[in-house]
Amino acid sequence: MAKWQLGDATVTTGNPAGKVAVATLPEEAFWKGALDGNVKGSISATSGANGVGVDYEVSFSNLPKEGGPFIYHIHVTPVPENGNCTATQAHLDQYIRGEDPACDPTRPQACQQGDLSGKYGKISGNTTEPFTAKFSDPYTSLVEGEGAYFGNRSFVFHFANKTRISCANFAVTNPGSNGTTPTYPSGSGGAKTSPTPSAYPSIPVTGAGAALEVLKTLAFAPVVAGFLAML
Repeated sequence: MAKWQLGDATVTTGNPAGKVAVATLPEEAFWKGALDGNVKGSISATSGANGVGVDYEVSFSNLPKEGGPFIYHIHVTPVPENGNCTATQAHLDQYIRGEDPACDPTRPQACQQGDLSGKYGKISGNTTEPFTAKFSDPYTSLVEGEGAYFGNRSFVFHFANKTRISCANFAVTNPGSNGTTPTYPSGSGGAKTSPTPSAYPSIPVTGAGAALEVLKTLAFAPVVAGFLAML
């Protein structure tokens, strides 16, 4: 399968005003190496102005002394109750871009949608703590049912060599709610607060054109490969 088969990511629109998704790392790290506790941090995401894209705020501290620059991505599957970061599977990659070659930050539309640090900056190992950043990403979504939606997904914090240090689920506060965000049990990586992403959306397929539209709703390549084999 050729890379970029489904083209560059498109800009998302219709994100509900005031909708927020937050993911906070647990107290206990998934990686069992030499750490002083766990990396502390969170990602907060809000619907962009006029419903276009998503505005992010990230903050991380208590970083490992070695192993940077550190990277973080949205992954397709929620963290299970046992906190296993490996179970989050691959990055959010609706357009089947893959991880190689590396993301070019000058062309974020051609990167994996979930590769936030690739598009907007890795975390240097000698950064002044806490590391904070704000950026707008037009290619992810807070509209439920879209392939770019991440409110029922997770994010993973990695060493530079992609070893998974810690992970957490996103919890969504919808417009008109009391503005509070659910808290996560310690070490769980976060409780599920939205339906688990489905690998097989219920969309009728009547031809090659319809098949392509189904592919654009899927989040990872292995499912797509199996789907194509059936055509």
